Amino acid sequence: MPKMKTNSSAKKRFSLTGTGKIKRKQAFKNHILTKKSKKRKEKLAGFVQVNPVDAGRVKFMLTIGKGKA
Repeated sequence: MPKMKTNSSAKKRFSLTGTGKIKRKQAFKNHILTKKSKKRKEKLAGFVQVNPVDAGRVKFMLTIGKGKA
């Protein structure tokens, strides 16, 4: 059986923390920023943890997890 390939789009969008959790960038910070408040834009700037429901799928795409997505 050939080696599994890492999903190219996933490796650009997700990264692992030191404890093995997956972090991602917040959405809605790319355009149409004039109508969003400064407070809202600051909150969207950081990283957040991927929801545990989706973590298995993301780990599979990063070839960390086992089994099917």
